[in-house]
Amino acid sequence: MYIGGSLFLLAVGAILAFAVQDAISGVDLTMVGYILMGVAVLGFLFSFFLMGQQRTRGDGTAPPREY
Repeated sequence: MYIGGSLFLLAVGAILAFAVQDAISGVDLTMVGYILMGVAVLGFLFSFFLMGQQRTRGDGTAPPREY
């Protein structure tokens, strides 16, 4: 799950937590929304962690310069 998926989960979670007033028997939609928002935050952190690792890969040498 990358940034796009995290944004989607955050939006769906916020809608469920703050905008939906319906009730489903045995399901607390507000709590489901909070859980989805928490998963979205973890997805953001995980994707930024992976992007940071991709940038530091390599042998550490600079490419040759063109003169």
